[in-house]
Amino acid sequence: MYFGFMLKKPELQQHELELVSIEALVPEKHLLRRVDQTVDFSFIRDRVRHLYCEDNGRPALDPVVLFKLLLLGYLYGVRSERQLMREVEVNVAYRWFLGLRLRDKVPDASTLSQNRRRRFSESTIYQEIFDEIVLLAVNKGLASGAVLYTDSTQLKANANKNKYDLAQVQVKPQEYLAALDQAIGDDRTAHGKAPLKAKAVAAETKEIKVSRTDKDSGYMVRDGKPKGFFYLDHRTVDGRHAIITDTHVTPANVHDSVPYLGRLDRQRERFGFDIRAVGVDAGYAAAAIAQGLEERNIYAVIGYRTPTHRDGYFYKREYRYDEKLDVYICPNGQLLSYRTTNREGYRQYHSDPDQCSNCPVRQKCTQSSNSTKVVTRHVWESSRERIDRPAQWGGQAHLQAKKRDRRAQLRRRQTTARTPLCQDARPEQGATTMPVGRHRAEHQKDRPAAEQNGPPYVLFTAPGACIRIQRSTTPLPATRNCKQRLYISA
Repeated sequence: MYFGFMLKKPELQQHELELVSIEALVPEKHLLRRVDQTVDFSFIRDRVRHLYCEDNGRPALDPVVLFKLLLLGYLYGVRSERQLMREVEVNVAYRWFLGLRLRDKVPDASTLSQNRRRRFSESTIYQEIFDEIVLLAVNKGLASGAVLYTDSTQLKANANKNKYDLAQVQVKPQEYLAALDQAIGDDRTAHGKAPLKAKAVAAETKEIKVSRTDKDSGYMVRDGKPKGFFYLDHRTVDGRHAIITDTHVTPANVHDSVPYLGRLDRQRERFGFDIRAVGVDAGYAAAAIAQGLEERNIYAVIGYRTPTHRDGYFYKREYRYDEKLDVYICPNGQLLSYRTTNREGYRQYHSDPDQCSNCPVRQKCTQSSNSTKVVTRHVWESSRERIDRPAQWGGQAHLQAKKRDRRAQLRRRQTTARTPLCQDARPEQGATTMPVGRHRAEHQKDRPAAEQNGPPYVLFTAPGACIRIQRSTTPLPATRNCKQRLYISA
């Protein structure tokens, strides 16, 4: 009797008419409301206006809607564009964010995919949108550009590693070679040596593997890394709130250090950054990088690279360099004097063979037939040493301690920033392979980078506190309003 009174047969209410607006159906604290209030997407129309015909064809779908759809797919972990359209069809919050009414027809999935693949494929629109988001973050105080961290991660190309052709390609001269030639000439002049004679050198070539499917990708062979055709995504984040400030794609056979200085200069010019310090790993430990950073007056923390060493011999660090005398001092106390500076930019310091021939530790030093030990030193080695040993930057003890503390702080912040550097770039976090062609690969990375910057920008609440959003890799039920995990860091 009790249950018969309390449990009543529900009346069907699905066909009742209600006077309601879509605005009232979206909660006030919904994430998409905050995105819509904070980010003005109208600039996209001006950026893509030249890609549309003004007086011919059918009316086009609003480009803002196209890019908002891509943002929804990233935020809520929907990888399939067809699945995304099905969710937009039933999700009121999605419709509200896109500016659709309850009964408006949802765009077809092919409209989104074909615009992405065709209309925007040869444009720089994704880079422009990415730059605009960075500028918004700078204006809101989320990024300053004072401290930047850079790293690269491999991205698998859509190519079989066993299907390739061998090709001879011309080695492209590095941008710093002109400065290196000038430094070599100045160094030889300072040591009383005649300038090197101009040498007609034939164009240097090397043999590489070229994929038959994706010719823009590069064959990667690195210790601890998978072999095959890959791209490298070079990303830079700001040290304040890990906002991505730059993303750049190169073939995997291009060294990490090659595009580094150029990308730093682009950020300074595009965003007006006053870069004071940078943090990078050992892949960027090159004399040219150290010299370039020093010329730009940028303090650097670079990961230590273990030098090659032959068992049974002295380490190079055991040969102490005396800057005032411009000599090396061997472990047995003999002086190695300057002899010449070669075309590769290395000074050569030679020992006295008369002393080496009777040296008791000669077997640990050299076994050369002429009993001469040669130690080389790059003309920019002093820049490397000032980075590797910060005590050389100042002469006072308190300055040295201050710089050591600064290095420790930069290393801690680099560890914190490493996750947003590459976590969403790796294949297991999203796309299994990169699209064919470097231009498409660039688009594949510019768009997600802009999308990753959006949530931290939107959810910034107060100075010194940032709510960072991480997209879900496993789609959740459509009834959930938000599929992110929030990480709060002070």
